[in-house]
Amino acid sequence: MSSTSADSQRSGILFAISAYTMWGVAPIYFKALTHIPAQEILMHRVVWSVLVLLVLIIGLRHFRKVRDALGSAKVLATLFCAGFLLAGNWLLFIWAVNHNFMLEASLGYFINPLINVFLGRVFLGEKLRPVQKLAVLIAMIGVGLLVFSYGHLPWIALTLACSFGIYGLLRKQVNVDSMPGLFIETGMMLPAAIIYWWFFASVSSDMTLNSSSLNMLLLFAGVLTTAPLLCFTAAARRIKYSTLGMFQYIGPSIMFVLAIAVYGESLSQQRLITFFLVWSALAIYSYDSLHQRNKVRKASKR
Repeated sequence: MSSTSADSQRSGILFAISAYTMWGVAPIYFKALTHIPAQEILMHRVVWSVLVLLVLIIGLRHFRKVRDALGSAKVLATLFCAGFLLAGNWLLFIWAVNHNFMLEASLGYFINPLINVFLGRVFLGEKLRPVQKLAVLIAMIGVGLLVFSYGHLPWIALTLACSFGIYGLLRKQVNVDSMPGLFIETGMMLPAAIIYWWFFASVSSDMTLNSSSLNMLLLFAGVLTTAPLLCFTAAARRIKYSTLGMFQYIGPSIMFVLAIAVYGESLSQQRLITFFLVWSALAIYSYDSLHQRNKVRKASKR
């Protein structure tokens, strides 16, 4: 591995850790806005994210990258689909956190790394080693047990996992830097957000009537949204998609602890068994990935 490639992989790992840590603590922010409808919080995320990204693009002079992306119909179509998935993922996550389904949301993001592995195998040709196949099978058994015990699919968890997995896959398919790509994605959502704000938003979106503390919280949605996504898309472009999945346990682990220790959500025996199986699958997959990386590193030094 060349020094440039090694540096790119190291920076990708740091970006991944940063992104998932920020996502892990994000529920604290949304819990502070439980009195505001989820779709309205989504509206603020879109509007203020566009403004934050616009300032960054002006300051860093990324106009050419935005212009180049806008000149490709294929790139625009891919980013539109990615933005649609992202908006749906945001909305469901906010709703789940503010309706005391944080445990199920965290389960979704525990499952997501294994969705990444599956998508990487099907669409990117990333081959699965036998141990990785075992990890995916164990996770599937865990979800299956939850379905059997409750009699219905954990739809919040599965929807969050699949929508974000496909989002990351789409972003990996386009040769657009993280910041210009995210700016275009959120820019495509902006008209719908403005229409909602103008015609359907509640009185809490009239910022002239709010307290300064509430307005600051709403404005912070732009930073909270932009920072981890920029880190995530930067990581997705630097490391293998299946490797990216190794780090996703950071975010849901933080959410899991917050749900039980801070917000008092109950953990049933069935859910605990599912979590245990998914954690076991992640441990097996992570061990295999680290073992393989060390093996390749030793071989390259010979």
